[in-house]
Amino acid sequence: MGKLILVAVGGNALIRAGQKGTAQEQFENAVETANAVVRLIKSGHRVVLTHGNGPQVGAMLTRTELAAAHAYRLPLDVCVASTQGEIGYVLQYAMWQAMQQEGLRVPVVSLITQVLVDANDPAFQKPTKPVGPFYTKDQAERYRDLFNWVIVDDASRGYRRVVSSPEPKEIIELEAIRACVDRGLVVLAGGGGGIPVFNDHDLSKGVEAVIDKDHTSAILAAQLGAEMFVICTDVAKVCLDYKKPTERKIDTLTLSEARAHMKAGQFPPGSMGPKVNAMMVYVSRQRGEAIITNYEHLIDAVHGSGGTRVLPDPDT
Repeated sequence: MGKLILVAVGGNALIRAGQKGTAQEQFENAVETANAVVRLIKSGHRVVLTHGNGPQVGAMLTRTELAAAHAYRLPLDVCVASTQGEIGYVLQYAMWQAMQQEGLRVPVVSLITQVLVDANDPAFQKPTKPVGPFYTKDQAERYRDLFNWVIVDDASRGYRRVVSSPEPKEIIELEAIRACVDRGLVVLAGGGGGIPVFNDHDLSKGVEAVIDKDHTSAILAAQLGAEMFVICTDVAKVCLDYKKPTERKIDTLTLSEARAHMKAGQFPPGSMGPKVNAMMVYVSRQRGEAIITNYEHLIDAVHGSGGTRVLPDPDT
């Protein structure tokens, strides 16, 4: 019997290392993702997709900066929403084409997704996530004063804005997503971690922050009751002692083992840490299977012979 699987599409799905990230490149790269997902659907599984949007948001912020003298600026939250639609279209188009080749007629829909965050989250006191273009010192100081931005100095490249990365609390459009899943649609949701929102009834401004996409994906997978949560990235399996002589690939980890390795520093914040943390969030909430793998091994991993799995502790 088929499973409900949430697949978190990695940033390398649309823009590969060394590429400029043109629209044509993104359409071409989406084919691999689409083919892998369509194979899952053809195997009888139901699929929900989430995706990253870092490069696309960066490009949109650069555009709004360059066009500021001629058009209104787009705040970060609007850029997140816009790229959800942009990337959703690219993936929908690729999947529609792939399904036609396989003789499938499964509707695909992208949903603009808001995610509730806590205004008192400590992350708002210490912004750390760089966004947008680099600036000169004079530009950075002007924008800091004009927009109340937090600016950091990258000694080798210039000055850059940083924003907060709060913890996701609730998927606002959860019931809409669930309704689509129950009707048999493939849903793309939670793009870029979702558009962060406060429940403060203040319509004058949005929340200019970014949410970790894998953390949002884990919460969405658990709230939907997905039996499997897959993070697709650029490696087939997670490694211990990464880039050391003792490096070794992992097939399976229990939740307790994953926590112990995380505590020991095996999965750094700037590398595999957020992904493993997201897997632990999902498994602790849903007690399903969480997998990290790449697109080449997606089908094998779902069917039990690839990727790295995090599973519930056997005695709980």
